[in-house]
Amino acid sequence: MTIAPTPTPPTIETAGAGARGWRRVLGVAFRHPVVVPVGAVVVALLIGAAIMLSAGLNPLEAYSAVVSGALDPDSLDYTISVWGFICGMAVAAAIPLRMGEFNMGGNGQMVLGGVTAAVIAGQLGLPGIIAVPLAVVGAVIVSGAFGALSAPLATRFGIPIIISTLLLSPVAVAVVSYLVRYPLAEQGSAVAQTPRLPADSRMPGLGDFSYSTWGLILIIAVMVIFWLVDSRAAVGFELRTVGANRRFASYGGVRVGRLAFGAMATGAAAAGLVGAIIVLSPPYRLIDGALTSPGYTFAGLAAALLAGGRPALIPVTGILFTVLQVGGAAMERTADVPRQLSDVLQGVVIVVLALRTIIDQRRTERSSA
Repeated sequence: MTIAPTPTPPTIETAGAGARGWRRVLGVAFRHPVVVPVGAVVVALLIGAAIMLSAGLNPLEAYSAVVSGALDPDSLDYTISVWGFICGMAVAAAIPLRMGEFNMGGNGQMVLGGVTAAVIAGQLGLPGIIAVPLAVVGAVIVSGAFGALSAPLATRFGIPIIISTLLLSPVAVAVVSYLVRYPLAEQGSAVAQTPRLPADSRMPGLGDFSYSTWGLILIIAVMVIFWLVDSRAAVGFELRTVGANRRFASYGGVRVGRLAFGAMATGAAAAGLVGAIIVLSPPYRLIDGALTSPGYTFAGLAAALLAGGRPALIPVTGILFTVLQVGGAAMERTADVPRQLSDVLQGVVIVVLALRTIIDQRRTERSSA
């Protein structure tokens, strides 16, 4: 008859080692890149739920109305087009973000692209086969040149890009508003808008869709190019290196000023492309405030921050903010919750992710000092 060995009780040393192992595992898990973005979304949803509960509303009913409203087959065409615009503005923010810069001037860059497209496609009398591509190219050039101004302001005069883009954007919006209200205004219209574009100077639609046009294909192409450059080109590696440690990149021979010029010009060009596509799509005109009021810049910035600037994640994070934006109207109709709550949720996500970015940058600066 054999006697089973008596199990050895855990000692303090083994218990301490086990606790240290769990702490190590949890530490690695919490440092995973996905944790902070997911946590930001969860915090935003919890804050939104708390606001609704304090007002005596049902958050589950409101959130389900957001999702069902955005994915309603009757509004799917509009939802897809909004997704494209948000992704385009996310690219405009993500390209500078890869090198640690914040492009806050998306509104100004977008409206400059829109007014350029409206003038080329609607005022010059060109045939449609020339007018549409030329309007897109012109919008990209004008907006890109405007956005590039922030780079020399930063390198030569010490004005941070986040500040210069934030201050220059309202100037561009005001100038475009003046142009739409006076020199380019449709005569006899009670609304500040340009005349309707000629039939042959409009962006062709995608199949039976009315809102989604070939501009969506252009935005998807831009996202693919951004991914290829970011992952396989030398300039993409330089952007990521500067974003990780600017001083190290400068010591390594990266011309930070020239890189910032190119990043800001390219990001602003993406915003100008979005503005041109909106004007060349239904209702085929530039209406004062119509480009800025939907909040594509705000949602695009949130999507870029949530993706960490990674081009492969922008289409996914763009879906989240598209659902919030498009479903906000359905939430207001169904659950009696103001659609502005979706703006609050986006704002919470931006604040949480911006704080994380600032903390990471300060840690990098301290480690390289």
